[in-house]
Amino acid sequence: MEDHIFKLEMKVRDYECDLQGVVNNSVYQNYLEHTRHEYLKSIKIDFADLTERGIILMVKRVEIDYQRPLKSGDKFVSVLRMERISPLRFGFVQSIYRLPDEKLMIKALVIGTSVNKRGRPELPEELIKIWGLE
Repeated sequence: MEDHIFKLEMKVRDYECDLQGVVNNSVYQNYLEHTRHEYLKSIKIDFADLTERGIILMVKRVEIDYQRPLKSGDKFVSVLRMERISPLRFGFVQSIYRLPDEKLMIKALVIGTSVNKRGRPELPEELIKIWGLE
């Protein structure tokens, strides 16, 4: 977990589990998304402000490797770091670890980009500056 720049602790809720008693695979995307949004808030990136200015952040691709299942009541930490994928794409390298044993539950790569008012790919300056994507 040491190479990640942001950590968010959460807990599995009963309704997130399927009939097998484990977290449904689709719920992990909610955990990952919530972590990304909290990270962006922590570095003062506001989705509403960007949208008002005509800048839309979007996910282009999600890759998830499931290692072990979380169960109801499990506490876990969701972590992430950023990397440059291409001139117009960035990646969130994300993992979820169960607590307190820190067992890896999933690894993910979420590739994102943004478009401007004309619908053309364009990274806003605040992302370039804050994330050091120059």
